[in-house]
Amino acid sequence: MDYQIDIGRQPDDQPYEVTSFAKKHGLTIPVADAVLFAKGPSPSRAACDTAALAFLCAVAQYARKQTR
Repeated sequence: MDYQIDIGRQPDDQPYEVTSFAKKHGLTIPVADAVLFAKGPSPSRAACDTAALAFLCAVAQYARKQTR
């Protein structure tokens, strides 16, 4: 039998822990907490990852707008 154990990977239906989510996306803890809170009580990890990407894109767009 060939069993593979991947402790670092969580199933998509398991909610993120705030610190691991913040670390993965380069966010501060309060921002990560806000993004996770905005996605609801137990969203999928993919939905949270998409929300983090959208947040980072919005921040980058805002920063570009401010430098003009």
